[in-house]
Amino acid sequence: MAQKDCKLLAKSIGGQAVIEGVMMRGKSSYCMAVRNVATKKIAIEKKQVKSIAEKSSFLKLPFIRGIASFVDSLVLGMKIIMSSASLSGLDEDTEEKEPSKLDLWLEKKFGDKLTDYIIYFGVFVSIILSVAIFMVLPVWISSFFTKAFSIDTWQIGIVEGIVRILIFLFYIFLVSKTKDVQRLFKYHGAEHKTINCFESGDELTVENVKKHTRLHKRCGTSFLIIVMIVSMVVFMFLRTDSVLWRVLSRIILVPLIAGISYEIIKFAGKCDNIFVKIISAPGMALQKVTTKEPEDDMIETAILALQGVLDDEQD
Repeated sequence: MAQKDCKLLAKSIGGQAVIEGVMMRGKSSYCMAVRNVATKKIAIEKKQVKSIAEKSSFLKLPFIRGIASFVDSLVLGMKIIMSSASLSGLDEDTEEKEPSKLDLWLEKKFGDKLTDYIIYFGVFVSIILSVAIFMVLPVWISSFFTKAFSIDTWQIGIVEGIVRILIFLFYIFLVSKTKDVQRLFKYHGAEHKTINCFESGDELTVENVKKHTRLHKRCGTSFLIIVMIVSMVVFMFLRTDSVLWRVLSRIILVPLIAGISYEIIKFAGKCDNIFVKIISAPGMALQKVTTKEPEDDMIETAILALQGVLDDEQD
């Protein structure tokens, strides 16, 4: 396949590190490769997926599609994390335990839909916690600086944005110290290196993949950093001394900020100029923390995941 064709196809492919593996997603399907911790064999899971944006032309509109994509990614991400835990064999100890009365009641009450309800509840809780930590908490903290240093209302958005970024960086630094997350970051690096190898037109082999960078402009880490920067700019124009109104505005405008950030990431993925390099720089820098150099067997899983989704996308 020509390098130009590889780049065009790769732009429609996204990836995610999962428990002991990598998931690659195309326009109509995803393929996940997970290595079992006991047998060391790689299990492949392939499924057709349909974005919620396909349900309505309204959800395909600029800025709106970013919100739809964000929710879509959260739901699918939760599903594949649960599936990867099962394929890796790490949840076998949990499965061997006798189900509690609550487990039995839930299974009887919801039947086959129980897993879906758990996933949607998990996504709901994740969104609530994210908004509380990264939107509401910075407002509360920045209010102390406002009172202490008599900061003007237009400057509040800047102070709040700096606090938000510092909280996010501290969170990343904290979770990156755990052994399990460090291993996940290696799979994250394998995912990026494999996609970069494919985009370059090189053959997908372990040795070829190892030569490529583990950083990528369309990474979710870059998206989160851009969300922080966009929120800072947007909130500079919302001038009010009321902490309550600032909190409400931050919550209400989360979808707008997500939509704008998605369009920026989408634009960055298509172009390669000085402006794109500038807006991509903070996310690329943070990826040096959220990705690690992978081991050969990790690259192998990423290659199998990408090849699996390419089989469907190229048909």
